[in-house]
Amino acid sequence: MKFGPVSLEDAAGSILAHKTNLPGKVLKKGHVLSVEDCRDLASLGMASVVAARLEEGDVGENEAATRLGLAAKGSGVSEDTAFTGRMNLYADGPGVLMVDTEAVTAANRIDPAITFATLPDRSKVSRDRMIATAKIISFAVSGAALEKAATVVRGAVRIAEFQTRKVGLVATKLPHLKQVTMDKTRRVLEDRLRPSGSAILAEARVSHTSEDVAAAMKSLVDKGADFLVLFGASAVVDRHDVLPAAVDLAGGRVAHLGMPVDPGNLLMLAELDDIPVLGAPGCARSPKENGFDWVLDRLLAGIETGPEDVTAMGVGGLLMEIGTRPQPREAKRQTTAPKISAIILGAGKSTRMGGPNKLLATLDGKALVRHAGEAAIGAGLSQTILVTGHLADEVRKQVEDLDIETVFNPDYADGMATSIRAGMKALAADTEAVIVLLGDMPRVSEAALKKLIAAYKENETSLIVAATANGKRGNPVLWDKRFFDDLNALTGDIGARHLIARNPGFVAEVEIGSAARLDLDTPQALQEAGGALPGKEG
Repeated sequence: MKFGPVSLEDAAGSILAHKTNLPGKVLKKGHVLSVEDCRDLASLGMASVVAARLEEGDVGENEAATRLGLAAKGSGVSEDTAFTGRMNLYADGPGVLMVDTEAVTAANRIDPAITFATLPDRSKVSRDRMIATAKIISFAVSGAALEKAATVVRGAVRIAEFQTRKVGLVATKLPHLKQVTMDKTRRVLEDRLRPSGSAILAEARVSHTSEDVAAAMKSLVDKGADFLVLFGASAVVDRHDVLPAAVDLAGGRVAHLGMPVDPGNLLMLAELDDIPVLGAPGCARSPKENGFDWVLDRLLAGIETGPEDVTAMGVGGLLMEIGTRPQPREAKRQTTAPKISAIILGAGKSTRMGGPNKLLATLDGKALVRHAGEAAIGAGLSQTILVTGHLADEVRKQVEDLDIETVFNPDYADGMATSIRAGMKALAADTEAVIVLLGDMPRVSEAALKKLIAAYKENETSLIVAATANGKRGNPVLWDKRFFDDLNALTGDIGARHLIARNPGFVAEVEIGSAARLDLDTPQALQEAGGALPGKEG
């Protein structure tokens, strides 16, 4: 390929290197110049342009990216159409990304203009997640170099799809371990299993002894469990501790104890009658990603995992904070009519209200939570979910005549994040975006929600759409499915504000006025808005 200034007399058929404005039209970078374009440029007094000219054997950027991407594509992977020298690859279904790292590195060393990038090897991915991109940096590359790269990278990325498993859960009991903690541990594990379609077949809660754990393991296998997870009331600190000793008693084999991932150090990898057995570290009681997830995902995808695999996880194993996010230059892959849902958060205890549940307070003759429900229904969303908790039945009754699904969050006292996760679990599998609304913001109208939806649809990089009041961000917020994993991993009572701060390039703001920051969470705020506490209407 030749690159540089080209006389306009010879420029027809060349590839324009830089965007150029003409009266009434714009010639974009990469545009193939026509005879008419050259005449128009000459009429502006220009004598030459900077352009690229292909030589014999060269392959244009889009064709080259397509050939490279298709060569690398293995099973469980789909592609989009190449544009500006880039082709993206996506996961066809949930699973674990398998990358031939040596092949990818070798392909990237053939020619500086030929690049191929992927997510980290063994990454857990959801359906439609972007996993790799083939990018040609220049306008064309040598056909010979391209062919060499395509040969080297052939089949380098594939998806090991999750297998549906019937999981037996053994949880041991000690006086210090509360029943509510054990219940929550089960729910967190169920959430981890859900992407693979797996579920808990049965749970055995037994005393913290090797004999009882071994008996429970055998019983669960007899019931049809093909995967076992063991949660000890006390951490495993030695090869002869309760859980590994139980595996021995049951006739199984402990393959490895411990892992160089923090949190997650105290994991146990074992098997019983060729059935995987995982001894969960204490951090696995939390929904935050940890070393347990790394091993669990691989086993659920049918990837053989042994001591060498576990001990190789040290580099990158210091998990100070893990967050999934859209990849650079990844646009939305949405349908012409994307399915957008709403989650209304209505589970809190209203502590700042001083006693009554604020969602039952009335404004303009309707409960606050009903205002939110009617706005969501009026916006024409595909699904509306109300998450309840404190005084759940009373809150639900306020919207029971509306087309709203109610989901009870048993962990509502642990903070807003638990309610977001509860709502996310209830979303339909084909949901492409979700609007998270607060139940105590009655002035957010259906028109405001429609503005958020319009902003989401009109710009392919608007993966987060936040409502604002006089330029200050508030609520509600619309989230593209690229952030669903992040929302499912939230903890505490701070919501998802930090996700917005971490991803400024994907945020669009929509002004809806004071409604975006008007939350009625104190008696004074309610009174000033013209509302009344429950039982004090009129």
